[in-house]
This record gives sequence, structure tokens and C-alpha cells, in this order.
Amino acid sequence: MAATAEVTIYTTPRCGYCLAAKDLLRRRALAFTEIDVMADPERRREMAERSGGGRTVPQIFIAGRPIGGFNELYALDRSGGLERLLSPASPAA
Repeated sequence: MAATAEVTIYTTPRCGYCLAAKDLLRRRALAFTEIDVMADPERRREMAERSGGGRTVPQIFIAGRPIGGFNELYALDRSGGLERLLSPASPAA
């Protein structure tokens, strides 16, 4: 899958769902930017604002669009929606 959309994932170091989400992204050969919210409280506030109030990790964004956490990422992957979100023809919002 050739990704053109930017993928950002907000995480903490000991989060099992964060590890699972990063593993899924790596298995799909998707580059992503990881932001550790434990190390920077300001980034946690940023995550909550960008996600519409999400305070748990991971919070995942594709092309700036919040998709939720690991369960939502997994469901998108299984349904083919992840590939559609990453395609160049997909709208960013």
C-alpha cells in the first residue's frame, strides 16, 4: 500500500494498544510520526483538542483527520477503509 497521507499517532511508552497500532502500521509499511504525550503535557492537550476531546492513547490521525484509537484503526484496516484513507484521491477531511 503506497501511502501519501500523513499518519500521526499520539502514544505513551507502556500502552499496549499504542504498541499494537504501531505494529499494524509497520506491517502495512506505513510511515508515521509518533508523539509521546507522557513526556510532554502540552502535547496531551494538543491531542485532546485535535481529537475532539479524546484523552486516551493512542489517538491516530490520517491526513489530519482523527480516526480514533487502535480498535478504529484495526476496523479500518479490516474493511479496506485504511487503504482508501491513504489513497491520493481521498479527501483530507
